[in-house]
Amino acid sequence: MGIVTADIAVSLDGFAAGPNQSLENPLGENGIERLHTWMFEYADEHVEEIAAITAAGAYVMGRNMFGPVRGNWPTGGDLSDWRGWWGEDPPYHAPVFVLTHYAREPLAMEGGTTFEFVTDGIHSAAEQARAVAGEADVAIAGGAETLNQALWAGIVDELRLHVVPITLGAGERVFDRVPPLQLELLRSRVTPQVAHLTYRVVR
Repeated sequence: MGIVTADIAVSLDGFAAGPNQSLENPLGENGIERLHTWMFEYADEHVEEIAAITAAGAYVMGRNMFGPVRGNWPTGGDLSDWRGWWGEDPPYHAPVFVLTHYAREPLAMEGGTTFEFVTDGIHSAAEQARAVAGEADVAIAGGAETLNQALWAGIVDELRLHVVPITLGAGERVFDRVPPLQLELLRSRVTPQVAHLTYRVVR
């Protein structure tokens, strides 16, 4: 059986998303796209780390990561058929279990990605992901609040922080309200754009 991993890009002061996420600012305000410059503008220098993010057999993500829709799923307007940020062929190519308080039918996309909407919490989502992943890993895909829930629940085995040399001052912070953790550094690699730090969560 695989392990449960989590990848997240953070600022030096621990923020993974800015405040006021919206359709116009999917990662929130404060120019937080800078957290992901290493993935897009310098992809050739971070091939191994980028590949690892989409190597899992199943994923768990929060509703905020899936899109800007809040409350009941809309039945009219621009967001009535929201299908995620990634177009018709998302990068996951595996089942993705989306945490939400509002039920929705599964959403099959091109390339093997199917979004399943889970209304009974992080443990249920992780169990469903493990069941379909088989021997492959399960990945907590974000955002910060979902990662924090997973850390609180004790289901993360390996945490991969991608620390970008900027500070943001506000937003969604990793480790917010998470109990004390003991982390063992497994590997690290630093480039001018980002420090990749991989930790085992010690239990």
